[in-house]
Amino acid sequence: MKIVVRVKLMPEADQACALSATLRAVNDAANWVSAVAFERGVPRVYELRRHTYAELKARGLGAQVAQHTIKKVRDAYTTLRANIRAGNLGKKGSTRRVKAESKPISFRPQAAHPFDDRCLSWQYDAQTVSIWTTAGRMRNVRFACSAGTLKTLRQHRRGESDLIECDGVFYLVAVCEVPEVSVNEHPDGWLGVDLGIVNIATVDGMTSFSGRGLNRHRKQQLDLRRKLQAKATKSARRRLKQRRRKESRHAANVNHVISKKIVTEAARTCSGIALEDLGGIRERVRLRKPQRATLHFWAFHQLGTFLEYKARRAGVPLVHVDPAYSSQECADCHHIDRKNRVNQALFVCRNCGVVAHADRNASRNLAARGEVAWIAGRESRVPATS
Repeated sequence: MKIVVRVKLMPEADQACALSATLRAVNDAANWVSAVAFERGVPRVYELRRHTYAELKARGLGAQVAQHTIKKVRDAYTTLRANIRAGNLGKKGSTRRVKAESKPISFRPQAAHPFDDRCLSWQYDAQTVSIWTTAGRMRNVRFACSAGTLKTLRQHRRGESDLIECDGVFYLVAVCEVPEVSVNEHPDGWLGVDLGIVNIATVDGMTSFSGRGLNRHRKQQLDLRRKLQAKATKSARRRLKQRRRKESRHAANVNHVISKKIVTEAARTCSGIALEDLGGIRERVRLRKPQRATLHFWAFHQLGTFLEYKARRAGVPLVHVDPAYSSQECADCHHIDRKNRVNQALFVCRNCGVVAHADRNASRNLAARGEVAWIAGRESRVPATS
């Protein structure tokens, strides 16, 4: 399986200037190539190269860097078309889709740019890299990472690495091909993961992962942003710039911790993971205005992504199940009634009278559905031979 590893570059002052100038040069060239591609109806890579390669070389880009710039632009248009076909930008004629289709794709000055082994080499023992820049080959650029990350890079790095600048700090994002662990085809049980806002994740048999701390942190960040925006001084704007993305990093760390604990428990008990599929929930539900921000801050997809790749690395089977009525169904007698869900935390079955925590009851339902989905997906459909 492929994973990405990010390391922090620690360049000297002249090296940092060269890296920054390189990113701006290649992204400015990518914007020009994007305009040519849009004007000519986004041709294939070979045809696009015929119209742009000579100009890119004249701008001072190396041969490999010019090729990667063209391919980056073509890949961006391929992604755009895939999103349009999937309906991710709305229906035909919608404002968002028209806006995306009516102008060329643009790249930020600090946007990531790929470098292959001809343009970038790693020296793991010295923890330095040698990278092509518009000012020439830049050698002995130091990088910092953990011991585990360095070991992963040394053993499993393959293909390209992306250079990116974020708030004046440079990073290299490398692709590593880690061997997959064979999946346990016959799990002893299933852990149903009920996702929510009050409780980020609830698994029957485990301590609930409360969202109180994360929600409090988000409210504090929101209040602070409002105060700084209202103040509107130079120092307030500088403070806002320093704190941007801090909330998202904190939420990502919380999701990493939760997903690691769930996958570790599943591996310890030789169980599978049944994860509810909440795709499109933001378009389906209607909430009052004070609740809308909370819903849109909810990072359930990120948590699901973390669970998926951690489960693959640990050899834990994971299935997505339909969550419909899982919070209204009794896990004991399977009676479904809207009145079963008394409030956010309490579940009382109107048929058999069982009383349970609402999220734990839903987790048991998801676990049962996960087992059915796993068996159905592996059940042989070949007719028996006579």
